Amino acid sequence: MKVLPVPVRSDNYAYLLVDESTNKAAAVDPYDVAKVQAAADKAGVEIIAAITTHHHNDHSGGNQVSSPASTFAGAPIYGGSDQVSALTKLVKDGDQFTIGESINVKCLATPCHTQDSICYHVTSTDGSHPGGVFTGDTLFIAGCGRFFEGSGEEMHLALTYLGTLPDKTIVYNGHEYTSGNLAFAKSVDPENLAIARLGKLVQENKVTTGLTTIGDEKEWNPFMRLESEAIKNATQVTCGSHSATMDELRNMKNSFRG
Repeated sequence: MKVLPVPVRSDNYAYLLVDESTNKAAAVDPYDVAKVQAAADKAGVEIIAAITTHHHNDHSGGNQVSSPASTFAGAPIYGGSDQVSALTKLVKDGDQFTIGESINVKCLATPCHTQDSICYHVTSTDGSHPGGVFTGDTLFIAGCGRFFEGSGEEMHLALTYLGTLPDKTIVYNGHEYTSGNLAFAKSVDPENLAIARLGKLVQENKVTTGLTTIGDEKEWNPFMRLESEAIKNATQVTCGSHSATMDELRNMKNSFRG
C-alpha cells in the first residue's frame, strides 16, 4: 500500500490510495479530476473507486460523472450522505470495504465540520504500510476544521475518536494549513517542546501531509490537548467542560492573526 498526495486548488489535497499488488487505486476527494488522473497515469495505476470525506465542493466536486470525471464512470463513490456529489455507496461509522486485494478501509464518522464527515482508516494486509487515516477537514496537522455544522462537543468527540487509532497511523488531511496552525499552537502552548519539532518539519517541507502521525497530533495539536494546563490557561475556561474549552479554542483560532 502507498498513498500519493495530489495538490489541487490553492491548498487542497486529493490522494491516490494505491494497492501495489494490483496497481488499483482509489481517488480520495478527487476535486481536480485531470490532475488526479494525470497522477494515476504517471504512477501506472487504475482508479477503481472514489472516496469522499465530506460533501463540500472542494472535496466532492470531482465526483460528478457527467463531464471530466467520466474518467471514473462506473467506479463506486463512497461518502457519508446523499449530499456527496454522485454518491453511489453510502457509508456509516464502522463500515468497511476493500481496495484491490490488500487494502482495508474502515469508516469513522466524525460529524462537526459537516454532519456527513467521514474519516477513513486504511491498513494493508501485507504490513507494507503503518496505516493511515484520511481526515478531510476534521483533523489538520496541529489543527482542526471549523464547526460549520456542529459543536465543540462534537469536535472533541471526533478528535478523541481519531486519537484511539494506533499512534503510528499517518495523517493525510484535506488542506495545507500547517504553517498557520503551527503559529497558533505556539501562541497557546508556547512551552511545548513538540511544537519545535513541528516547526522544523514545516521549515523543511512545502508539503507536510503524510509526514506526521496520530501520535504526533496528541503531542502538539492544541485541539487534542484540552486537558493540558497550557490550553486551560490559554482559554481561561473555568467550568471544566471539554465542549466549552473546544468552543473557546476554536474562537481564538478563528480570530488569530499571528
